Amino acid sequence: MLTPSVPAEFALGLYCAGMRLALGRIGPLTATLICVFACLLQGAPRAWADPPLAAQMDFGGLVRTYELHVPAGVGHPSALVVNLHAAGATGRDQAALTHYDSVADAHGFVAVHPDGIDLSWADGRGASQPDRQGVDDVGFIAALVGKLVAEYGIDPGRVFVTGLSAGAFMANRLACDRADLFAAIAPVAGTLGTNVGCSPSRPVSVLATYGTADPVVPYGGGTMTGRGGTSDVLAAPAMVERWQQIDRCQNTPSQDALPNNGDGTGTQRVTYSQCAAGTAVEFMRIDGGGHTWPGAPEILPVQAVGSASHAFDASEASWQFFNAHGR
Repeated sequence: MLTPSVPAEFALGLYCAGMRLALGRIGPLTATLICVFACLLQGAPRAWADPPLAAQMDFGGLVRTYELHVPAGVGHPSALVVNLHAAGATGRDQAALTHYDSVADAHGFVAVHPDGIDLSWADGRGASQPDRQGVDDVGFIAALVGKLVAEYGIDPGRVFVTGLSAGAFMANRLACDRADLFAAIAPVAGTLGTNVGCSPSRPVSVLATYGTADPVVPYGGGTMTGRGGTSDVLAAPAMVERWQQIDRCQNTPSQDALPNNGDGTGTQRVTYSQCAAGTAVEFMRIDGGGHTWPGAPEILPVQAVGSASHAFDASEASWQFFNAHGR
């Protein structure tokens, strides 16, 4: 998007200005939030020494792109993690924000960061261009998983998906629609549209992370306004309860508080461990937390996305959860 002859700061300024003009019709606050999110992620420092492999595949009459990271010297990857970006961002932005490639290097798994059409996903809410255009993102990601599992000899029982915001809505939808492919998911700051059905073919382990003071995706559910428009979404506790019911968890959940590190938030971990087929449901409730990826650099203003938690690293925590909940 940026050419070498154009200073990055200037080009990003033009990009933000264009975003404001294009998005102004949905309200100045929403336009500003989206612009800040997209622009600052575009300008964020990259987490890798060498860029991951930029690749593409044809699916549904469209050329779909993705960033692929395979740890050097790993002949038999331990798993595949699909990492889905927020609206207004790209797969590369999500990789940089979450430093998932360095987590992949440390634990020997493949990380893939797909790109959504129009910087978003067809997650079923009807609030994005891909949704309105009938883009089959469930099919695209399923096809991408099949391709990578075959090419790298990955155990099909060790395929997982995580994502932020719109990427989290998409992760939940993938678990609902393709539980045969994903053993566990870790959505951060995104639930499901109230219009999206969820009847998985088998239980799926879930690590769900939500901030109680999220100014973008309301913790208590209801109407939210995102990049593509408005939608009605499930409350975070209701989403966790739905997964607890789907996975037929029997036990009274255990609860523990993570150590307070003085960032103004507090994290309560609620765990259902006695669930069907060896699955588990964990809820990381960040009291006072905003629309952020815990442990990531604070590249966005608190006024735009709320407070970030540094009590845990959502990337490392999700991997540890995935590693314990393969099939």
